[in-house]
Amino acid sequence: MTSRSAIQRPLIAVTMGDPAGVGPEITAKALANSKIRAVCRAVVVGNLRTMERAAGAVGVNVAAADPDALDREIDEIQVHDPWGRDLSEAPVGTVDARSGAAAAEAVIEATKLALDGRVAAIVTAPINKAAINAAGYHYAGHTELLADLTDSPGARMLLVAPGLRVIHNSTHVSLREAIDRVTRENVRHVIGLLDETLRMMAIERPRLAVCGLNPHAGEGGLFGHEDDAFIRPAIQDARNDGLDVTGPEPGDTVFNRARNGAFDGVVAMYHDQGHVAVKVAGFFDGINVSVGLPIIRTSVDHGTAFDIAGQGIARADSMEMAIETAATMAVSTGRAAAPETA
Repeated sequence: MTSRSAIQRPLIAVTMGDPAGVGPEITAKALANSKIRAVCRAVVVGNLRTMERAAGAVGVNVAAADPDALDREIDEIQVHDPWGRDLSEAPVGTVDARSGAAAAEAVIEATKLALDGRVAAIVTAPINKAAINAAGYHYAGHTELLADLTDSPGARMLLVAPGLRVIHNSTHVSLREAIDRVTRENVRHVIGLLDETLRMMAIERPRLAVCGLNPHAGEGGLFGHEDDAFIRPAIQDARNDGLDVTGPEPGDTVFNRARNGAFDGVVAMYHDQGHVAVKVAGFFDGINVSVGLPIIRTSVDHGTAFDIAGQGIARADSMEMAIETAATMAVSTGRAAAPETA
């Protein structure tokens, strides 16, 4: 018999990120927070010894997870470590292929758990792109790796900060390629992903805005043709399908309007257009949500912070928000996998 608390507290896999960065520390801090433990059950996917050191520094205990009972209730932070490798010689605060391999393998394992229905969602601590590439995992970041693992070529990145939710038509590509990716089909696809994801976040009728590509959304063709040729038709297509969407809106005003309540979400055309706005709105507590995947995945919206790794001063605000958001999405979509039993 499934208890009511099972619906409220889904099982979430949290990857520890690059062991040379702040990932293990912020993971331990977040999972030591009673507020976080009240909304989910969690299993850390990563290196047991690394998590023992990180958790010890913040005064919490760690236990090895039972791979056949990941959903068990224990007082310690449980760590699923199917590799058992020794990372003691991998330096803290430095790009290292050993750390990169551990970080990538944790994401791969957590994704398998989610695809198999053994966890309701995954939350990822930061990885280092140079380190995972040095280890032979040739991806620009989490989104690209997850898209490959789940066969989801249309996956995109949604950033969430206080009062602001922004999805991107493109992310880790050159500005030249970002412009080429502004097509009617791509923009329509991303508008749909934003609407779908906001509904998963319990927004019943999302109000969406779409950024223009050029200054002043092209100013009627004075500053470029892409806004009228590709973005505006995509918006009309979405409206024809019943979505509440407006644009193309000038990128220099739309984010402020969204923060003031005019829109529930914004479509940005390229990486910096959206990232700058979100990181100004919430540098420490912004998060990343992967959309267009068959699994729920959220993440911190910051990097490995090698410069402060191992010092015990990293803030866990973003990790806590990522876990809370993943729990909300798991509950709203009925994906509370591996439920507690009465």
